[in-house]
This record gives sequence, C-alpha cells and structure tokens, in this order.
Amino acid sequence: MAETETAPPPAPAAAGIPLKMVIIIVAGTLLLGLGGAFAAFKLMGGDHKGEDPKAEATVAKETGHGEPEAKHGAGKAGGPGAIYDVEPFIVNLADTPEVRYLKLTIKLELENQDASAELANRVPQLRDTILVLLTSKDAASIRTTQGKFQLRDEITQRVNSLLPKPAVRAAYFTDFVVQ
Repeated sequence: MAETETAPPPAPAAAGIPLKMVIIIVAGTLLLGLGGAFAAFKLMGGDHKGEDPKAEATVAKETGHGEPEAKHGAGKAGGPGAIYDVEPFIVNLADTPEVRYLKLTIKLELENQDASAELANRVPQLRDTILVLLTSKDAASIRTTQGKFQLRDEITQRVNSLLPKPAVRAAYFTDFVVQ
C-alpha cells in the first residue's frame, strides 16, 4: 500500500490579541491622553476670554485705579520679573452658617528688584490688605476658575495700591485649599 503524504497541520493561530488591535488601542489611548491634557490646560490656566470687562472696570474704580490693569503682564516689555514670596495665609471665609477656611500661598511677579525691597518694608500692610480681601470672599465665588482669576487680579491691584509706583505684574497661587 502506498503511503500518501499528508501535509503538515497548519500552524495554530497566535494566542492573544492581534497586532492590529494593539496598535488601535495604543493610538486611541494616546489621543485620549493628549485631549485630556489639552482640556486640563485650558481649564486650569488658559485664556481669560470669558471674563467680564465691566466687572474689571468696577474693581479698578473701587481700588482707586482709573483704568483696569493689564492682565498678568500682557504687553509688558522684558522677560519674567523678580518673584516675591508672601508667607502663606490661613483665613476664615465669609460663608455662613458654615465655617470654611482658605489656605493660600501667593508669589508676586515684580517689575524689578527695587519693588522687592519696597514690599519687604511694607509686609504688615501687604498682609493686611490681602487678609481683608480674602476674608470678604466666600467658598462658592473662589472655587470657580473665573473666581480665582478675579481674586488674582484683585490681589495685584490692592498690592499695587500700596506702592508709590505700581510694580506688581501678577499674583500667582502656589497653594490653594478650601475646606
């Protein structure tokens, strides 16, 4: 009897996920990560386009400035200014009947180093003006992104009103906790 040659059995399919599926999953994850990072950037520190210019003018008049300040050094010549560290604040907020606290650490960007010496000579006035402002706020108003931007602008304007010549470009929050 003649033996017929039989073809070897086909190789079993690779176990697991096909390469094409892995590539699709990796690409999708990468796109979602980039989209999430973009959204977080826009929410945390993006543009100030949604702010109300009338509210800025009202704040400027209340603090004694004839015109609203430029936003965070926009249009100023030169690079980043000197940074002045302000000791942290822990204050009671104006919420009633609940007791709410705000822990806030601020760094001020200055036009020049001379302004740093001027602020160092006025630490009690600096802390007082910021404390009075912070204790007038409630948790709901400062939790929003727009509320934080408004608070930064108000701090900048009030600190500049203490100085003979406005020298604070911007206020930056390095610690912001509401409890």
